[in-house]
Amino acid sequence: MAQTYKMKIAGLERELPLCPLNEKLDIAAFVMFSDVELTIASAQELLKKCPDFDVILTAESKGIPLGYEMARQSGKPYVVARKSAKLYMSDPIAVKVKSITTSAEQTLYLSAEKAAMIRGKRVLLADDVISTGESLIALEKLVEAAGGEIAAKTAVLAEGDAADRTDIIFLEKLPLFFK
Repeated sequence: MAQTYKMKIAGLERELPLCPLNEKLDIAAFVMFSDVELTIASAQELLKKCPDFDVILTAESKGIPLGYEMARQSGKPYVVARKSAKLYMSDPIAVKVKSITTSAEQTLYLSAEKAAMIRGKRVLLADDVISTGESLIALEKLVEAAGGEIAAKTAVLAEGDAADRTDIIFLEKLPLFFK
């Protein structure tokens, strides 16, 4: 039977499966996909903690349910930074990122049309988990390149040392599991 880590998130209890990152470290897998109850509750609790903003930016793909739900509840638009340039994207902005949960370096893209939604706006960054902060840095660079201003950086969970950061808003701390 797989090991799990039980925690309370936005008032809801969940068991997260432990996954080996390497021979010395396991991480608890937090995936909001398909968990509508948790997505709604997390968005609601995060929005209570957020300053005023104009638009939400999240990264494809695990941040999409949260970004959408925060947009729905707040009535503000949201933008998704894509992991590949699409044919419909005109003049995309590109930023490289290396995430702890992805084996290879990735690139995030923002089309000129989506960049225009951010230009001159207060942007709320939304993600499921902040761990190393690399994905967050990529989103910040996209906002800067698009001419926006960061209103706040948010996540449902802050993993490991990220929980000690004072520049992010999050709901719960997620420990690392050293072997």
